[in-house]
Amino acid sequence: MQAAFYESTGPARSVLRVAEQPDPQPGAGELRVRLRWSGVNPSDVKSRAGLRSREMPFPRVVPHSDGMGVVDAVGPGVDAGRLGQRVWVWNAAWGRADGTAAQFVVLPPAQAVPLPDHVPDEAGACLGIPALTALHAMLVAGGVAGQSVLVAGGAGAVGHYAVQFARLLGAARVLATASTPAKAELARAAGADAVVDYRSTDAAAQLRQANRGARVDRIVELDIAANAELDLALLRPGGDLVAYGSGAPRLELPFFPLIAGNLTLRFFIVYNLEPADRRRAEAALGAFLERQALRHNIALRLPLAEIAQAHEAVEQGRVAGNVVLALP
Repeated sequence: MQAAFYESTGPARSVLRVAEQPDPQPGAGELRVRLRWSGVNPSDVKSRAGLRSREMPFPRVVPHSDGMGVVDAVGPGVDAGRLGQRVWVWNAAWGRADGTAAQFVVLPPAQAVPLPDHVPDEAGACLGIPALTALHAMLVAGGVAGQSVLVAGGAGAVGHYAVQFARLLGAARVLATASTPAKAELARAAGADAVVDYRSTDAAAQLRQANRGARVDRIVELDIAANAELDLALLRPGGDLVAYGSGAPRLELPFFPLIAGNLTLRFFIVYNLEPADRRRAEAALGAFLERQALRHNIALRLPLAEIAQAHEAVEQGRVAGNVVLALP
């Protein structure tokens, strides 16, 4: 099979290679997916760059946790009825050497989820991290029904889904931030009632005005280190700040506004969802997919051979939306 891999951390064009590798075979309790698409996410890029650790977790890493393909082989103990099934894949490279940047991947059956026939193939490579992150952020702590919700980065890979889920799950008002008019239009098309440039000096005032003068019930935050000041100016007393990302490894928060507002900070990474939370999110996502209720904002499609360009696009924030690779 053709696979992309790296054997040391560093710049994409220096460490990523594409070459022939042996086809993996499923063992007991495993199935094999013939992959069509591989999703590229910020966490994949950070791991390859060595931003979390310069130490290689395995001698050779095939990157990417998200993917889409068709089950083409099953090991002993796995239902043969799964053969030929279109699936989306999650956590393929989490704690494992072999992710989805390859023609085949072997996984436990639970990590290959059936994909409805009408969902485009490449959209299946955007579900494991972007869609589930957005959905869990809306479902946690009782959900968003009747709430006002602010989505930071409403045009991004996660944010675009988050705006849609907030609306689908009954939020009373959905606000978003964006940095350009084009990104603002993407967020509005996804269902945002109002979109504000977070870099504006009066961004907090604009967002409160868009929420009929009130602070918001919940903020879903992609970069808490950068946006904490704005978030604290917008969150109502007793509100929830749900953070799934930070642009800096350390952050500082003022204690008094947090305690005086009885605010709740919630942090999570989608790789480590509790099993019950993952089942809930997968079930909700499956229902929305069956209803054809979601827009999939795929900003860049490239072949596997151009994996370095895909990593650079994610790294440099050049695209608003998901980046996917086509497997040969």
